[in-house]
Amino acid sequence: MSGHGPRATGDWPQAAGADGSRHLIVQADHVSRVFEMPSGDVVAVRDVSLDIAAGDYVAVQGPSGCGKSTLLHMLGCVDTPSTGSLLFEGRDVAALSDRERSLLRLRSIGFVFQRFFLLPMLTAAENVELPQSEAGVAAAARQARTRELLHYVGLAARADHRPSQLSGGEMQRVAIARALANTPRLLLADEPTGELDQATGQHVADLLDRVNRDGTALVIVTHDTTLAARASRVVLLRDGSVEREETR
Repeated sequence: MSGHGPRATGDWPQAAGADGSRHLIVQADHVSRVFEMPSGDVVAVRDVSLDIAAGDYVAVQGPSGCGKSTLLHMLGCVDTPSTGSLLFEGRDVAALSDRERSLLRLRSIGFVFQRFFLLPMLTAAENVELPQSEAGVAAAARQARTRELLHYVGLAARADHRPSQLSGGEMQRVAIARALANTPRLLLADEPTGELDQATGQHVADLLDRVNRDGTALVIVTHDTTLAARASRVVLLRDGSVEREETR
């Protein structure tokens, strides 16, 4: 795969400044998420503190039901903590309106899902172009960015294909291109290789490595220890809490 990196159209912060300080994208400080249920409160995430800086590659692991996806939703500003604070580039997410959080997600965060969630009636190019249209990018600029990204993920020749005409690995690569469409500060991936065979998953993992090397902070939730081993930090959750964190 070739082509320009995912940040070709933007001037983005680097992982560390001249004084060695890190540009923090997300600061989660003692966050918990409690869901009220008829049978009683369910604590999905319990007192988790985690910083994500520009250029980071973090894998979140743990058994099913331990709070991984809930934590990812909070890091992605889809959900807000019940207690604790979460800052996105210094902004208190809980203090933002629904519209402000929606714009923050649209412009600064990319999402990749296990089951791709491409719109079946749109071509690969149209799927990549859609979030740019929602962000108000002019037609010529978004078409150029879409061509650039499909080339980047190795699917320039598939631009006019609909999801039903693509393999699972190709659909995930389109989904990654879509996630990068608005040059996000942070890319979040929930089980990005979970629906793929081993060889195809390896290709997608290689692409995610490249996205991170090209400057995008990356957080993945995965049961795949081989994929997690590619990250520079691994956070192990158990019963909603951080059991341990490893730096590699």
